[in-house]
Amino acid sequence: MMMIGKLVRLGRRQVHTIIISRETIKPSSQTPSHLKTYNLSQMDLLNPKLYIPMLLFYPNNRDEVGGLTAEQKAIALKKSLSESLTRYYPFAGRFATPTSPYVDCNDEGVLFLEARNDNQLDTFRRMSWHDETLDQLFVDDLVFYKNTSSKNVVAVQLNHFACGGVGLAVSLAHAIGDGSTLGSFLSHWASVARYGSIDHKEVVPLNPHFIRSPRSDSTQSEPGTKKVIRKLDNIFASRKFVFPNSKLNELKYKVAGTGVGSINDPTRVEVLTSLLYTTAVAAANTKTGCFKPSYLHFMVNVREKFVHKLPQSTVGNFVKVVMVKTMNASESSLSWVVKEMRKKKLEVGGIESVQKLAEWTKDGNLENGDLENVVKGSYKCSSLCGFPFHKLDFGWGKPTGTTLAIKAADKSGFVMMDSADGDGIEVMLNLEKECMDIFENDKELLSYCRM
Repeated sequence: MMMIGKLVRLGRRQVHTIIISRETIKPSSQTPSHLKTYNLSQMDLLNPKLYIPMLLFYPNNRDEVGGLTAEQKAIALKKSLSESLTRYYPFAGRFATPTSPYVDCNDEGVLFLEARNDNQLDTFRRMSWHDETLDQLFVDDLVFYKNTSSKNVVAVQLNHFACGGVGLAVSLAHAIGDGSTLGSFLSHWASVARYGSIDHKEVVPLNPHFIRSPRSDSTQSEPGTKKVIRKLDNIFASRKFVFPNSKLNELKYKVAGTGVGSINDPTRVEVLTSLLYTTAVAAANTKTGCFKPSYLHFMVNVREKFVHKLPQSTVGNFVKVVMVKTMNASESSLSWVVKEMRKKKLEVGGIESVQKLAEWTKDGNLENGDLENVVKGSYKCSSLCGFPFHKLDFGWGKPTGTTLAIKAADKSGFVMMDSADGDGIEVMLNLEKECMDIFENDKELLSYCRM
């Protein structure tokens, strides 16, 4: 048994994580020879080598009828993961090099660690901002802006807390898929864990119009791979906010309005995106003392926007980033931003191929804007609402908490997820510290938050 300790400080306490086992989980059946190379698409290659780090918290259920011990949970997870990798075979492979444009589907397996943490599950679940202790819950710190030299496609760490609860940490290489990909994989894995092996005749579902890049053994530069990460702790801050459905309904009613210029049935995500963006812009303007142009970059899942629609379970990066520009103070209202978002989303459609999507993504993001100013005033928004993360039941109930381990980076923006209890949206926000101090004290914003 492997015993490796990680010691970090949480506030005034020291939190000790001990790695108790480290193994690789291989697919339950070998990948056919004709599928040994999985080439990344043009859209995949536009993503930097980062990991999507999802953390799911499950309370201790050993005292319940049919409750499983920690050992039984680990055994069940490993067995069902092995069976799931038969369908998601590239996830058990390796990138030939850190910047490889393909995955070698060699069945080497998914790295699976078990760890013992001397803290309570709630210590992590209730964090209102990212703390470095979250990183230790992931395999080899495979989180955003860390360990980008790893060749692993997927890695898993099962954390056993002192209270008997567990934290399941899954890292997915962004180069192979987006949030929808991660959601589909985890849903499949959870189904196998609950119901046993299912029909694996269909491998990773790829539309026939999915155009892949040719295999190349040479490395290539990708956005972000040469980026020098500065010490950002003194520049940016990250916080977590929760907006209950009752408050979001109030916000929807306010944004919808009546009469001329009214908005028909705005969604929770639309109105919350508008609130977060306009509040962040106001905070930046307060900091500088004057209005400056700002840009909201939000991501649209385009699987259904193709001429031949792709299934939501399609593996890969199928996200189009569109932009709303705020060029003067009159364009800073909640309803104006929602209208512009809708207009931009309606413009996305009729996509013929992944190659066309990649060309559109590379050529159209800035819309002839000034690059330097766009970067300075940009806010990047991503929504994982509607994805199944808070419903993932591996046989011992649904999670009581879900979070992305995204530490403050050198960009302003936010990620939204459905709250674990299903009552609202949880937001992980990243802003410059000075702006965050203003943002988190905004009275209108706080009136919609769950304190």
